[in-house]
Amino acid sequence: MFTIEHTFDCTVVTLVDEGAAPLGEDVIINAFEDCVTLSQYDAQQDKVVKITMSFAQVRDLEAALDLPEGIYQFADKDGETD
Repeated sequence: MFTIEHTFDCTVVTLVDEGAAPLGEDVIINAFEDCVTLSQYDAQQDKVVKITMSFAQVRDLEAALDLPEGIYQFADKDGETD
């Protein structure tokens, strides 16, 4: 299950683990104008852990989910790499 909320400065997507036990903590994704943050509560550290990704990294992650093992690099329309 997931939820989507639009706030003043970002879109918030919350991923809820509904699978068989043990369940993972919710993952909260904030899409801002210039970056995306992912956060999740870590019970071992008793704190929320957050990472920040550029939109280029999000694009690469999206592509990686559908590609076989290997090393890849996007090329722009002129054939130059990103």
